[in-house]
Amino acid sequence: MDILTLLPQFGGLIWTIAAFILALSVIVAIHEYGHYIVGRWSGIHADVFSLGFGPVIYSRVDKRGTRWQVAALPLGGYVKFAGDSNAASGKDVDAMAAAQSDPERLRATMHGAPLWARAATVAAGPAFNFALSILVFAFVFLSSGVARDPLTVGELLPLPAEVNDLQGGDAILAINGTALPSAEDRPAYTAFMEAVPQMPVLDYTVLRDGQEMVVRGTYLFPPIVSSLSPQSAAMSAGLAAGDVIVGLDGKPVFAFDQLKQAVEGGNGAPLALTVWRAGETLEMTLTPKRVDEPQDEGGFATQWRIGVAGGLAFEPATEAPGVGTALQSGVEQTWRIITGSLSGLSHMITGAISTCNLSGPIGIAQTSGAMASQGAESFIWFIAVLSTAVGLLNLFPIPALDGGHLVFYAYEAVTGKPPSDGALRVLMTFGLASVLTLMVFALGNDIFCP
Repeated sequence: MDILTLLPQFGGLIWTIAAFILALSVIVAIHEYGHYIVGRWSGIHADVFSLGFGPVIYSRVDKRGTRWQVAALPLGGYVKFAGDSNAASGKDVDAMAAAQSDPERLRATMHGAPLWARAATVAAGPAFNFALSILVFAFVFLSSGVARDPLTVGELLPLPAEVNDLQGGDAILAINGTALPSAEDRPAYTAFMEAVPQMPVLDYTVLRDGQEMVVRGTYLFPPIVSSLSPQSAAMSAGLAAGDVIVGLDGKPVFAFDQLKQAVEGGNGAPLALTVWRAGETLEMTLTPKRVDEPQDEGGFATQWRIGVAGGLAFEPATEAPGVGTALQSGVEQTWRIITGSLSGLSHMITGAISTCNLSGPIGIAQTSGAMASQGAESFIWFIAVLSTAVGLLNLFPIPALDGGHLVFYAYEAVTGKPPSDGALRVLMTFGLASVLTLMVFALGNDIFCP
């Protein structure tokens, strides 16, 4: 049994906080380690590597003179490099003054290092976040595999269907007499799946134990809940993965598309669901929410959603992809998150979609707990998504963020000198104010947005 699936049973708030802290700690540790290791490779000495802020709970000094510590407030972290005036104490100021007269010691400070070394060290934090995301996505693709071609029945799911003669290992060759295209021909395969006749029972031509035969089976896309979106109407109503929605407002349904059409066309009206769960029938009522969804062709579309994803009537048999294919899929998934986030931000700025799409710490914590409750794979996937978001946010050209420092370095590369101390102070104050304003705004969304 996956222990993470027990989380909701043992105090939702505590485990939500624990999941949030765990996710944030992993992401921050990777981000700051990127700064640290590239700085070390570039010849810049790190005085402190801290996971968390505030009072130090544990610390040790390694052979290079770097103090590694865990602090009491696990809401971030930092690396303090030699000569970093942002965190300089009186002792640090004396050390920096001494370094000015020693070229070797000066070279090991953040401000005395060459421009390329400083820029690489700063850029490494977001780069490591992206690398974490790519590797995690690739690992998930490797571990879960890709559907075998032709589509093959792996594990049959528990369904309330009266007729289902499919068996594990059946390779599906045709449905209702129409041949199934190869998955390699993506357009034809997608068109075929969209055109599967919407009937409670279908005729499947399968290859079973080397023999071709026709068997009867349930509709290919039943209204089964394969996963739930965090903070959705379905999750609030108590739906769970594996549930099958067999009735909608008193009328029977057998296809996921029937549910989808009813939700989208209901204009937000409450829905009475009849749910089949492991042989037991339950009655639930939920109200769809308006959701801004990114489109493949760009932009967003606003739809009514209850927050469930469907799936096939069986678990498809899978095969492991190559490492190169998995890494490519990881890169593509990370890029989709980056482009989708930037598109969403631009649409919020222009007013095309609601600013309620921006979540703050409460919303992120709730999502952390919800994803953890759905199992380890969902939680790990969420960490990768959040890591991409953190890396992207840090690249914004705002003073006090990594992107702001990179802008300063670009200015220095063009002009041959860094911005003046006075300009830096003003810009850093503006940057901190901007970040705090954004945080307060996002927190307001968590509290006041529906």
